Amino acid sequence: VQLQASGGGLVQAGGSLRLSCAASGRTASNNAVGWFRQAPGKEREFVASISWRGGDTFYADSVKGRFTISRDNAKNTVYLQMNSLKPEDTAVYYCAVARSSAATPNTEGYHYWGQGTLVTVSS
Repeated sequence: VQLQASGGGLVQAGGSLRLSCAASGRTASNNAVGWFRQAPGKEREFVASISWRGGDTFYADSVKGRFTISRDNAKNTVYLQMNSLKPEDTAVYYCAVARSSAATPNTEGYHYWGQGTLVTVSS
């Protein structure tokens, strides 16, 4: 599976961005997908995940109520809608395909990773 994350950019605090994660190769439509992020000098952290049917989602406490993860299996694409962005959301955002169909916040549960897209939120 190859993953291509896109949609990052520079936005002012309070603004919105929508990230996309397109899968190619062996499709990931039967697997959960997650978004993670890594800020400069920090560890990679979980952001959100969605089960393969889209019925179950998990969010990090820091993004609950502001970010929404969704997926379109017909397009092999997962989205991350990010609203009310804060400077502390600045990071490289990565999408990843889980080993199973169940959404999980655990990094160890993912085995295919995309290259990342940079999100910069200015104050």
